[in-house]
Amino acid sequence: MNFLSTPRHRRWVTALLVVGVALAAGCKETPAAPGASGPSSGTGTITPGPDAPTATAPGGPSATAGAPGPSATPSAPGTPATPATPATSTAPPTASGGWITVDAAAQAAATKAFFARKPKPVTGNPVTVPEFNVGCTTSHHNSDDPIVLPKLVGASHNHTFWGNRSTDATSTAESLRASKATTCNSPDDQSAYWVPTMYQNGKVVDPKEVTVYYGSRLKDPSRTQPFPFGLRMITGDAKNQVDTPDKQGNHFWCAGIGGEIGRSADKTFPVCAKTANIVRQITFPDCWDGKHLDSPDHKAHMANGDHTGACPKSHPVPVPSVSFVISYPLSANTDGITLASGTSFSMHADFFNAWRDEALAARVRNCLDQGVKCDSAGNF
Repeated sequence: MNFLSTPRHRRWVTALLVVGVALAAGCKETPAAPGASGPSSGTGTITPGPDAPTATAPGGPSATAGAPGPSATPSAPGTPATPATPATSTAPPTASGGWITVDAAAQAAATKAFFARKPKPVTGNPVTVPEFNVGCTTSHHNSDDPIVLPKLVGASHNHTFWGNRSTDATSTAESLRASKATTCNSPDDQSAYWVPTMYQNGKVVDPKEVTVYYGSRLKDPSRTQPFPFGLRMITGDAKNQVDTPDKQGNHFWCAGIGGEIGRSADKTFPVCAKTANIVRQITFPDCWDGKHLDSPDHKAHMANGDHTGACPKSHPVPVPSVSFVISYPLSANTDGITLASGTSFSMHADFFNAWRDEALAARVRNCLDQGVKCDSAGNF
């Protein structure tokens, strides 16, 4: 039998060859020259250089990998799989372990055009909170992660996806935008969103509903601008299996009438009244370095605002603060809950931007920059 005669064998041989090349090269990461890209541009480059910024947390939080398996099978936390070297493409290169730069001139032009837009006059006395949202339902499950483990099919722990229906290990910014099918209530949003799959006693528990909020936590939201097309980021840490010293590492809570009425047997989860559900909110940073679509740890190109409520000098560009509010259909019985990445403390989330440029720009300019709340259609 020819060892390379099947696609499966070829994939694993390719992965082994990549591992060998990476080990020989010492896996040293170097950055691209500073640059930026306009929201309408799908092109990015990875350019080696001697002055690479150092990622603050090497090793992506979503990189805890389990053995490949069917979508409903939990994967035990394990050693991160070695990412594949991305192929050259017209889309922003998906590189686990590299700084992905954007075109500076194109991004400068896009920023100038964005702030030249005249915001739509505010009508109807909306709530003065800079925010819009999309409502979503679960799309699918697979053991893929196109940010941390691109092109490595089945190499991740299992994930629950919503938004873009096509998301898998081979997804790129352009493939996401080309796929018009989404489980969110705005057809202009082809973005991909995912978290580790939840289980209760080994059985998959899908979210009842998910609301993705786009807002601003900065003191002055008026300079917020859209993400560049193809920006991706993660938050949380799949490797974290224990609570923080201040016991604030688990943020599941009860939403609904009656709220929390107790704790699970292991004291990890709240027990909710029958009229409430378990909810988890996960919030991403809202300051961008203005240069990169991604970074080696998928975090270092992003940052939170500083103590003054402004973006730090290292990440000076305000972008929308993305926040997942995930409601699970669990209330009185919250024993036996685990995540595909391990304990509840390993919760993390991934965002891959593929919004339609005009739709995202209109919502950011009209809603966030004017400090008012809009609905999923971007209306006051």
